[in-house]
Amino acid sequence: MSQHAYRLGIDTGGTFTDFILASAGEGIRLYKTPSTPHDPPSAVREGLEQIGADLGCSVADFLRDCDLVILGTTVGVNALIEHKGARTGLFCTAGHEDSLEIRLGHKEDGHRYDADFPQATMLVPRALRFPVEERVLSTGEVRVPLNEADVRRGIRRFREEGVEAVAISLVWSFLHPEHERRIAELVRAEMPGTYITLSVDLLPQIREYTRTSTTVMNAYIGPLIQRYVERMETLLRDLGYANPVRYMQSNGGLTSGRFLADKGIYALNSGPAAGPNAGLFFHDGKERAGDRPRDIITVDMGGTSFDISLSKDGKTNIVKDFDFLRYRIGIPMLQVETLGAGGGSIAFVNRMGLLQVGPESAGAQPGPAAYGRGGQRPTVTDALVVLGYLNQKSLLGGRLRIDAAAARRVIAAEVAGPLKLDVERAAQGIFTLVNSNMVSGIRRVSIERGYDPRDFMLVVGGGAGPAHAGRLAGELGIPTILIPKVASALCAFGEILADMKHSYLSSSAVRLDAMDYAHLNATFAAMETQGRHDLGSAGVTADAIAISRSLDMRYVDQVHECQVDIPREDLSASNIDAIAEAFHTRHEELFTYCERDNAVEIMNLESTVVGKVAQPQLPPLARGTPDPAHAQSGERPAFFEEDNAFVITPVYDGARLLVDNVVVGPAIIEEVTTSIVVFPGWQARLYDPGVYVMTVDEQGEE
Repeated sequence: MSQHAYRLGIDTGGTFTDFILASAGEGIRLYKTPSTPHDPPSAVREGLEQIGADLGCSVADFLRDCDLVILGTTVGVNALIEHKGARTGLFCTAGHEDSLEIRLGHKEDGHRYDADFPQATMLVPRALRFPVEERVLSTGEVRVPLNEADVRRGIRRFREEGVEAVAISLVWSFLHPEHERRIAELVRAEMPGTYITLSVDLLPQIREYTRTSTTVMNAYIGPLIQRYVERMETLLRDLGYANPVRYMQSNGGLTSGRFLADKGIYALNSGPAAGPNAGLFFHDGKERAGDRPRDIITVDMGGTSFDISLSKDGKTNIVKDFDFLRYRIGIPMLQVETLGAGGGSIAFVNRMGLLQVGPESAGAQPGPAAYGRGGQRPTVTDALVVLGYLNQKSLLGGRLRIDAAAARRVIAAEVAGPLKLDVERAAQGIFTLVNSNMVSGIRRVSIERGYDPRDFMLVVGGGAGPAHAGRLAGELGIPTILIPKVASALCAFGEILADMKHSYLSSSAVRLDAMDYAHLNATFAAMETQGRHDLGSAGVTADAIAISRSLDMRYVDQVHECQVDIPREDLSASNIDAIAEAFHTRHEELFTYCERDNAVEIMNLESTVVGKVAQPQLPPLARGTPDPAHAQSGERPAFFEEDNAFVITPVYDGARLLVDNVVVGPAIIEEVTTSIVVFPGWQARLYDPGVYVMTVDEQGEE
């Protein structure tokens, strides 16, 4: 990035759209604007105008100085949640019309024995799953040729039913793709403009149910993602931007609009997938990193959700073949656990007379009652206002007025009254319960996967997260918390750090003792050639491309595989024993045992092609002494359970704090877009590159 060029990350959340503007000469600027879920470009336009006003120039002028704009979006996720995707039809092999509902014979994990648990809404209704006569065998041999008359009958039905997108997934098609490609030709000829997804292009891997479900999901959300890309790029072009536009993917990397328009499923969870990038950046960049392992748990508490990821040795786990929002998905995604626990999560007393928080959210409109936009139900944000943790008059540097009386009123009516509590105790109950929900989520990501959270640092993001950080860490025994100054836009910041990244997959089921090395090496080579071409066409130079390989492996006759990273060298008799040992080791890490005497087989091959993007260089912050007195802006009562009462608490202006300033709890640090609560027994020290390191106070007790 040149000295004066800007890099802009834009992350569209359920409540706010976040903007991070990075410049080597000017550092980081953070902006927020309310999201407009039904018209995403409106929020982006408003944010760009806000940036231009702050820089004292027109939008066109500052966009001309941007070398890269990166977008993260919730369009695909929202379509799945609300079931508002495209009307989709499916062509499948005759006899396999019901595989989406059969689900391999069981319900989702956690509900297998719950007879009352309802089935997921089918993205393609039964009447639009059209069987075609054809059959390919597991050898790739054509047993029954494609019956094109069936295809034409299906096309007529789709046209009559107003189908907008067509998914094509046939049995064993990844070994013989010609039938799927011919169906696509016929659809294009008779239904021009229809969005088409072929399983052989999206996920050419074994396992028909996973492949078909993934293909259907892509067809279902693809037209919306395509329109989103077109509208965003038109908006930016009309405003004067002429450089590349990149999009955040669920695998933690960037891609081009052309790629995402065809494979919109890679945009699922695109915002949260950027969080680990930012978490590792602040872990590595802080001055006291030393030789500490790159082990972090990254959490992001926004207005709608609470996202959790775990990175071990600097690597965030990637999963495939799992259920996402109740639908099976096979593409690689960063493992991010999402809870309905955000600042806008609604608190209520359920039918059993118990307090419950979330998953329903007040969203951007009307939002929490404290925002003064008509919200009539109590939220976590309202509880934070009542407890004194948030500014009682305004947020976002004065742009968002706070109605503290409204926050008290809705908590009194909806929670305190029914539970016969005073308002303050009711607010503390909301705060404690949502913390408990978040701690349970962190335990699922760590303890239930064999990791001790006490061995990790907790990186906290989201506008609401820093107010809860100390309680979360205290409950889990985590000794160190990192809270970036840009915490409220953590994912937008992670976007500007991300590299271009494409994953290429292929199936080749073979035992290690019967491998065709030439065939497997040729498959890897073909995928990587395609990767270089795809990144090259997006403007990535050859010297910026890096490639890694992995294999999905299992013991013969096992149901599930585990992914094993392998060196980027040709497979041969000289290295296959080392690969087998890597599999045994990985299997033992995941399942506590291995079977070195059992036969091992490869199921899938994967090449990940990365285009390195230059990292933004941030200027150092001004330094000071440990004494933060110069930054104290006032004080106010705040409730702390250690005292079981409100305590007059010093408030510090984060903009005036210097590197090495130490704030000892109880205290509150107010950044423009977030508030950090330093609980009694904790202290927070500011380090470069703009991160507060919160630890147990050496002078006190946690």
